[in-house]
Amino acid sequence: MSTVLYDAAGPRARNRYRLYGLLTTLAVVAVLAYVVWKFYDTGQFSGRKWSIFQYEQVQRTLLSGLGNTLKAAATGAVLALAFGVLFAFARLSDRAWVRVPAGLVVELFRALPVVVMIFLIYYGTLANAGSASTFWSVVIALTIYNGSVLAEVFRAGIAAVPRGQSEAAYAIGLRKSQVLRMILLPQAVRAMLPAIISQLVVLLKDTALGFLITYRELLTEARQLASYGEFEFPTIPVAIVVGAIYIVICLALSLVATWLERRNRERGRRRTADRNVQMGAGEPDAGA
Repeated sequence: MSTVLYDAAGPRARNRYRLYGLLTTLAVVAVLAYVVWKFYDTGQFSGRKWSIFQYEQVQRTLLSGLGNTLKAAATGAVLALAFGVLFAFARLSDRAWVRVPAGLVVELFRALPVVVMIFLIYYGTLANAGSASTFWSVVIALTIYNGSVLAEVFRAGIAAVPRGQSEAAYAIGLRKSQVLRMILLPQAVRAMLPAIISQLVVLLKDTALGFLITYRELLTEARQLASYGEFEFPTIPVAIVVGAIYIVICLALSLVATWLERRNRERGRRRTADRNVQMGAGEPDAGA
């Protein structure tokens, strides 16, 4: 029993791997138990701290922050995807005056941290633009950074499509822009879907940096709730609840990605089956 790259593990190796897995699991459980015990020992599970969540105003505050987080993430995701497609096409252009500046823009903004871009955009241009300035500072920074990363993802995905696809498209008279838009990009998106969803998850979590310029997203509202002295400064309970919210949202995005990937595979199987049926129907009868 062997594979292409390595020999399959024998009985001793499998037992050793099981032992390593068991020890790792016990270590993780021990660390989690220690953390839970420390929370309990410091009173983080006291009813007074957790009673803050039973008030309607607190629930509305968290929902408002969640809504602002989702609004910034959704807007930034749409703009980042458009930015990524545009600059991926520009980097694949045959014209150097388009390709070189696009490459410089992508490499520059991929190297800058999101927090630096938020500060530059907010304090450099939008600090006096009214109440919407914090929202657009966060969205523009997320768009530029994640769009630059997605541009490389799209470019790599398009380059990974078999060359015969583009050659066949050119053979029937399509222009390069049509080949990129109609032939290569759809296949690249299907292949790079996990990477695209992963980057959108990063974008969602980076909205939390908006608290640095007082954008009223989920983390900003959570920090305000954690400072309430009448509830014994419930920092840990608020952090646990907010962390759970982020986990649920990220899991939802992952489930959407899994559903889309499964749907694309099923469509591919159906197309292949339909082509096989058509080819079989078109073959001449051997006995004719």
